[in-house]
Amino acid sequence: MKTTLDRVLLWLMASLAMAILALPANADTGRRKLIISQDAYGPGGTNMQSILMLLQAPDVEVLGIVVGSGDGWRDENIQHTLRLLEIAGRPEVPVYAGTVLPLLNSAEKTQRWESMYGELSYKGAWSKPIDKKRHADPYAVPALPEGMATIKPAAESGVDFMIRKVHEFPGQVTIWAAGPLTDLAVAARLDSAFSSLAKELVFMGGSFRPVPAANAFADEYRHNTRLEFNLRWDPEAASIVLHEPWKQVLQIPVDPTTATFFRPELLARIANGKTPFASYIGQYGQPLPMWDELAAMVWIDPGIVKRSSTMLVDVDTSFTAGYGNTLSWALGKGPHLGERPVLVIQEIDVPRFEQMTVDLLTRPQTVNGERAHAQ
Repeated sequence: MKTTLDRVLLWLMASLAMAILALPANADTGRRKLIISQDAYGPGGTNMQSILMLLQAPDVEVLGIVVGSGDGWRDENIQHTLRLLEIAGRPEVPVYAGTVLPLLNSAEKTQRWESMYGELSYKGAWSKPIDKKRHADPYAVPALPEGMATIKPAAESGVDFMIRKVHEFPGQVTIWAAGPLTDLAVAARLDSAFSSLAKELVFMGGSFRPVPAANAFADEYRHNTRLEFNLRWDPEAASIVLHEPWKQVLQIPVDPTTATFFRPELLARIANGKTPFASYIGQYGQPLPMWDELAAMVWIDPGIVKRSSTMLVDVDTSFTAGYGNTLSWALGKGPHLGERPVLVIQEIDVPRFEQMTVDLLTRPQTVNGERAHAQ
């Protein structure tokens, strides 16, 4: 025979169950919603390792990954990303095709610029295929060293996906971009509400006054202190994006990355971990400056930041020696053509950053309470 207390408890439990069932599909899960925009050239390296970091962050919900060209061509980059997700045990994360080419820049235009102003240190997908890994055909997909993916990209375009998600979760979605900004510029032009509906823009790119480190990767900044590849690949797109009405913009330029380097001993510690992708890092991890890894960690945990500054930022789109250079002014001192305040990261706690990166990339991963397994 049920007591009054029993009936009350049953009623409360039924009411709670009904309330849970009545929650909207887009109810807040308590995790930070993120869209990754990445020129995901692989295998291994800064692009892929930053994706793994964002997937590993326990308070982050990766809504999807939009892959375009930059370091490599889009279609090959998509396959590297899909294979990475298989290896990491995260095949449920959708991958979307972004743009293949910049808005206006081109290989021919780059060659003409170099004939007038000197050879660029790095041209990404347009680099000469001296190592037989790069190819001239934007749509060719060679056999991948890490194996071909069995999962497929989503049918929806990356631009449409981003627009749809910021409308579905207004004010909740961070757009994290670690490659050229072409897809974001196209989204902004297709939907005037795109940027204002996002929570924030976080992007890796640009250069202000970096201190060159003792490695070949920083040599280009000894003479071209304002030039950086992500913005140079598509300067027009970067300028469009930086004039959009984002609620806030966080920029991680190359300046703080010159103090970082993914040393072999750090890669070895990750390769000896218990994650599904440990052997992938051991085989394909590359000793490079931690460009995109830093952009990931600054967003995951801003506590690593030691110095930053808010300023107005734009990109030079004139076809002169400064094409693609980062432009900046003090607040209120720009040309008043729609420049917006940007929080620029200038210095980070390197030892803390390194330790947190290793910890994150060796942490056993859970997805909805279950440990991920290698594919």
